[in-house]
Amino acid sequence: MKRGVDILIKDGLIFDGTGTAPFVSDIAISGDRIQSVGTVQESNAEQVIPAKGLAVVPGFIDTHAHSDFTLIADPRAEGKLLQGVTTEINGNCGMSAAPLYGKALERREDDLNELGIRERWNTVSEYRSLIERQGTAINIAMLAGHGNIRGAVVGYENKEASQEELLQMKKLLDESIREGAMGLSTGLIYPPGIYAATEELIELCRVLEPYGIIYTSHMRSEGAMLLEAIREVITIGQKAGVKVHISHIKTAGEQNWHKVDRAISLIMDARDNNLQITCDRYPYTASSTDLDSLLPSWAFEGGNDEELRRLMHKETCARLHKELLDQAQGKGYWERVIVSSVASEQNKWMEGKTIAEISRSLPADEIETVFHILVEERLRVGAIFMSMHEDNLIKFLSLPFCAIGSDSSARCFDGPTRRGRPHPRTYGTFPRFLGTYVRDAAVMPLAEAVRRATSLPAEIFGLNGRGRIREGMFADITVFDPARISDRATFDDPFQRPVGIPYVLVNGTPAVWEGRQTGRFSGRMLDRL
Repeated sequence: MKRGVDILIKDGLIFDGTGTAPFVSDIAISGDRIQSVGTVQESNAEQVIPAKGLAVVPGFIDTHAHSDFTLIADPRAEGKLLQGVTTEINGNCGMSAAPLYGKALERREDDLNELGIRERWNTVSEYRSLIERQGTAINIAMLAGHGNIRGAVVGYENKEASQEELLQMKKLLDESIREGAMGLSTGLIYPPGIYAATEELIELCRVLEPYGIIYTSHMRSEGAMLLEAIREVITIGQKAGVKVHISHIKTAGEQNWHKVDRAISLIMDARDNNLQITCDRYPYTASSTDLDSLLPSWAFEGGNDEELRRLMHKETCARLHKELLDQAQGKGYWERVIVSSVASEQNKWMEGKTIAEISRSLPADEIETVFHILVEERLRVGAIFMSMHEDNLIKFLSLPFCAIGSDSSARCFDGPTRRGRPHPRTYGTFPRFLGTYVRDAAVMPLAEAVRRATSLPAEIFGLNGRGRIREGMFADITVFDPARISDRATFDDPFQRPVGIPYVLVNGTPAVWEGRQTGRFSGRMLDRL
């Protein structure tokens, strides 16, 4: 016997997530599941969403998120829910919530303390228990970060892992998978991932193969060595026998914009040769990461203290200065690098300003300014890099195997996660994609755009029961107005709510109702089962 209808979505234009044409229908929700799709009498429902003229879609799945710690600091996840996001894939770029041991845990202490997080954990299971005790407004799936694993076993030295260390890393990865990690991620421009050889990554990915789960990569290069980096991802997938995923695919730097077609051809050829390879992208031409990512790999060796020592050593600084001068060629380079966050109060005035602007205020040349900020802030500096081309962005977004990922953490409009001046993708990715690129620029039909944000990421990461509107599926549902949906977050003022998304349900529970967050914590930490 069917239970009663808890929520009825009435007369909505249903995009079921598969990319097929929409249809007008009702959706009946009971508990955390979709009970039926079809005509339902309003009298049978406890709550009704009047959806005439509105798009009703599966809740958006943020393919590339970094909320591992922010959801512990503040589980409301306002910035994601108000975009219509109901699920995030966390643990990207080699940096995950777990496993967290030894030097990898030490390296995360500043992040945890800055967010006011008192709890400590080591394993995926312990992290899951913490999430379950605390609650979360959205669903979470997590990858195991290679940086965590290598940092815990090998440390942050520029060295090849020994056979014994490799066995320890494989064991730690296997334990993390059995406790719920849904794949392995790498961040190959960050320490310690930057020191890992391709063979090490192939061996670790062989641990994934029996589980049928994915390897995702922030590649070794997204600019000068972009094509070589794509070939490495393909090689790892082919030799380990696993499906692979390129994180936030891009051509960074004007001198590399011409590589876009060759990059796409490499991926298409690999797919034609039966490699399961996919990618994700955010709908902006600016990236964001740590300011010290500008430095050459040798500057990171030995950990943060050694990096700082090099930045304060006269002869070493001269070498770094020369290398950055060679790298930062092109008119106006430093006008396109913006400081997004600093740790200290004394330097808050730098947030939102370009390196060129800050250098004129100090005064110092731009590279000396970078060194100065990194030393004063003990490396805890975020930056935005205006480095991409709009035409290339559209080419990547147009790929049928390109999912949408914000490359951002879940933040709120107050509390511990409202800090700095983050990239506007934090609050605007999905409405910008659907408004600016789908409705206004007609890059693809709306039904296909919905697929990229729902069933495609669910398929890539094995999120069973999610990503589609169908009887028996989990009731993660977003309702939006196709004519109004828009992002409002900007680089100058990122803390802006999007418009045109009045309803969001997470596991059948109202999370956003009539445009306002309900405060309900109905999210879950997901696993492969």
